[in-house]
Amino acid sequence: MNDRVLMSTDGGICHVRLNRPDKMNALDPAMFEGITTALAELADDASIRVIVLSGEGKAFCAGLDLGSFGLSDDAPTDLVPRTHGKANGVQHLGWGWRQLSVPVISAVHGVCLGGGMQLMAGSDIRIIHPETRCAVMEMRWGLVPDMSGYPLWRGNVRDDILRRLVYTNEMFSGAEAQGFGFATEVNDDPLSRALALAHEIAGKNPEAIRAAKRISNSMGDATDAELLLAESVEQTEIIYKPNQLEAVAAYFEKRAANYK
Repeated sequence: MNDRVLMSTDGGICHVRLNRPDKMNALDPAMFEGITTALAELADDASIRVIVLSGEGKAFCAGLDLGSFGLSDDAPTDLVPRTHGKANGVQHLGWGWRQLSVPVISAVHGVCLGGGMQLMAGSDIRIIHPETRCAVMEMRWGLVPDMSGYPLWRGNVRDDILRRLVYTNEMFSGAEAQGFGFATEVNDDPLSRALALAHEIAGKNPEAIRAAKRISNSMGDATDAELLLAESVEQTEIIYKPNQLEAVAAYFEKRAANYK
């Protein structure tokens, strides 16, 4: 991994930090590479129970750094090939967070534009400062959102609101982002709130948390019958197993659980 993305882990909580503060964590090729590498490492680390994603400095992410992506004869123009499961490499930067097996919490402040909005969208829980400056920015550059925003926003952001914001690339606040459905909640200290939630989640049965995320991820496409079956399959794999029994024992004994 390069220095564009920093990761530190403590107590099963991995804090991932976008690290280009002099450019408000704008996305350049090195940042693309750093995020892709981080996603691969996180997917392979079974010790992690929850992830917090934030930006260093004064902003979460200012979106694409157009100046670092010069057009040339060998620049990729065909984004149709699927290189990361359902997604291409660019879409993986947002979609990849949703596909991780553990919850991801984003802490958003300062500025969240374009690709930054789609990075935030990949998180399970999105905490934003009420005064954050937000925009679905791609139309300003004659483009459409293409970092997996559409499937991630579906079901969260009202259709006509999303159309207006995409078509106009108008700016809105973090408080408005929460009202529109882009963010889960507002907080004057998003990172502290995200870390507190991460500690709470890290104290739950990790098998149940991963199972709950698998079910949640299937809700957009599964039928009622498929979701009912998924509940039953996941519960069968968890109930009466050591970690589930430990969760019950810890609650009644008023102590922290010691999961395997």
